[in-house]
Amino acid sequence: MLPDFVPLLLIPTSCVVGILFACWLWKRVAQIRVGGVHSVMSGANGREYLLEEEQRGEEEVIEKAAKIQSAISEGAVSFLTTEYKYMGIFMIIMSVVIFSLLSTVTPEEGRTKSDELRNGIFSTSAFVLGAVTSIVSGFLGMKIATFANARTAVEARKGIAPAFMCAFRSGAVMGFLLSSLGLLVLFLTIITFKQFYQNNWVGLFEAITGYGLGGSAIALFARVGGGIYTKAADVGADLVGKLEKDIPEDDPRNPAVIADNVGDNVGDIAGMGADLFGSFAESTCAALIISAVSSLGSNHDFVAMSFPLLISAAGILVCLVTTFIATDLKPAKVISEIETSLKVQLIVSTILMTPVAYFIATWALPTEFAISVPGSDPAQPFDVKVVKNWYMFMTVSVGLWGGLLIGLQTEYFTSNRYTPVRECADACRTGAATDIIFGLALGYKSCIIPTIVIALSIFVGNSLAGMYGIAMAALGMLSTLATGLAIDAYGPISDNAGGIAEMAGMGSDVRERTDALDAAGNTTAAIGKGFAIGSAALVSLALFGAFITRSKIDLVHSSILDPKVFAGLLYGAMLPYWFSAMTMKSVGKAALAMVAEVRRQFDTIPGLMEGTGQPDYKKCVEISTASSLAEMLSPGALVMLSPVVMGALFGTQALAGMLAGALVSGVQLAVSMSNTGGAWDNAKKYIEAGANEHARELGPKGSDAHKAAVVGDTVGDPLKDTSGPSLNILVKLMAVESLVFAPFFYNINGGQGLIFQFFNS
Repeated sequence: MLPDFVPLLLIPTSCVVGILFACWLWKRVAQIRVGGVHSVMSGANGREYLLEEEQRGEEEVIEKAAKIQSAISEGAVSFLTTEYKYMGIFMIIMSVVIFSLLSTVTPEEGRTKSDELRNGIFSTSAFVLGAVTSIVSGFLGMKIATFANARTAVEARKGIAPAFMCAFRSGAVMGFLLSSLGLLVLFLTIITFKQFYQNNWVGLFEAITGYGLGGSAIALFARVGGGIYTKAADVGADLVGKLEKDIPEDDPRNPAVIADNVGDNVGDIAGMGADLFGSFAESTCAALIISAVSSLGSNHDFVAMSFPLLISAAGILVCLVTTFIATDLKPAKVISEIETSLKVQLIVSTILMTPVAYFIATWALPTEFAISVPGSDPAQPFDVKVVKNWYMFMTVSVGLWGGLLIGLQTEYFTSNRYTPVRECADACRTGAATDIIFGLALGYKSCIIPTIVIALSIFVGNSLAGMYGIAMAALGMLSTLATGLAIDAYGPISDNAGGIAEMAGMGSDVRERTDALDAAGNTTAAIGKGFAIGSAALVSLALFGAFITRSKIDLVHSSILDPKVFAGLLYGAMLPYWFSAMTMKSVGKAALAMVAEVRRQFDTIPGLMEGTGQPDYKKCVEISTASSLAEMLSPGALVMLSPVVMGALFGTQALAGMLAGALVSGVQLAVSMSNTGGAWDNAKKYIEAGANEHARELGPKGSDAHKAAVVGDTVGDPLKDTSGPSLNILVKLMAVESLVFAPFFYNINGGQGLIFQFFNS
């Protein structure tokens, strides 16, 4: 067993090292040289720009890239600033609701009114901290991406390796900043709260669950709002620019092209960063609250209860070592090596993390400890299960390697190096309809392996350590979060780099390199979404178990044979479809407004198609901003209100059914949507690249097959970047919200709800 000072030293030290490493990577990106060019930040106005080169022919290209980068950065900051104002209002309202509902409940046996008041105060404080950390994480990620996109484009003139290293280092900056910052804030919150709770670990970790609620609540709005923004611009740009005007993607004549590039940053970077931060926060909170009601909590074993935090801290250091492979030791030098280099990051980090997890489990945990698990006897709703420390190593490992399997199978279904995507491309010979049919079938089929992996992780985790084992499997999947975020953020940075290269007129050879980086980025983005969905499923079940425990529901009364549970199950299974319908329709409505504006500008601005007229980029940015902010409110309200309404009106058993139903249907829908959209996108890029004889038969750009692929890509945009990635947040957010408000729900007629209380009376 480790002494108590070890987690107090190791956890914050790992976080500080991760933050310093991110700053060092940022500095390396900022010092990029291309000939006589330095990539720097100006001091006076804070604007980002690239200095001019000595060569006269290069001067104009670099100046254009700098101006485009500045426009993208300004558009992203403008959107996020406005979005965060809405989120600030939401945080105030939600804070009042949390405090009011939790501080006014009738105290349970063994608790006093002051205990409930303290729980309300600290749960609200944790919620605010989680929300603010999520906002900061998303904003930092966006700033990093907009700082690196033009630099990646400029580096692409040298070759694949410099551009790849620039994009990956920039993604790694986000990965290490976010994972280190999230863990550090959570650790400091626990240490601070402990001064007030002393040895009341159960009360402390109940309050800490507010941290996960804050992180995921902000992630939902960031994902939905950013997703609507980016896909409204993308769909509008593609439908008019590619299909109607037959001009290239990211052509500067297209008025929606800046909004499209802004969307990559606010949706895929800021939204994705907040999403994965929420997964980390919730899985950690689930593990902590379950450990608090075990013998670890009753024995006040601080080191053992810090086990989830130690795993995350060690993961930061493991990912730091792994990063050097892609950035220095073996970067991709040719197009065919790009995806392999990114895959190596996942594999090596998983291999290195495995023995580290074993040593932490054997050093931090006692040889044996006891946890509470739901029992089948209503008179004694909980049984005791004895857990060995090496069991916890197994639960972490099954999540860790399960995440890798999900990532590898996602690559198979979304990369144009493999058969499924090439079949979609081949189906474009007969039009968009067959491409869509093949893509849908691909998405449905891609659910098989993730579902089996998640099911095995749940079975192993629950068999060895109950819900604590499931929570640690989720944390195992997220233990290499820094690497996962790095390869995920790499994609939008490369996508932006391609857009800047096109608009700045850097030449077809540069665009070919950035397209290759972007195609790999589509795959890595899908892999990141696969990790997010898999971990969301595990953490949601762990949170579900904590909710069952906190609501005092035994196994008999949580059976699907109970009519309350089954009714909730049906409603919960429907929720992901209702939510997806709302978000997809929102993208459609916003895209209609964008298409109308782009058409108007082509029709009314003299010389726009000839390149002599100047498009009004700002108008398209304003349309995407206004549409996304207005349309994100309804889906967000659906997710936030459903647990409250179900729990208050129909009771905790119906709410338990709803959570289970949403989990089961949401995971399948999220996986199929994300992989289908990613496959359609890469089928289009496969045809555009023309890298082999088969692709050249389908191309070139502008051919009938290519136009069919563009339609498929456009249909898939809201699936893979708006609805699909948001579903995992829906699942875990409802679970953590239910856990936070569990005392309030139980306080209503012993958890029976207002409606059933009325019928029973």
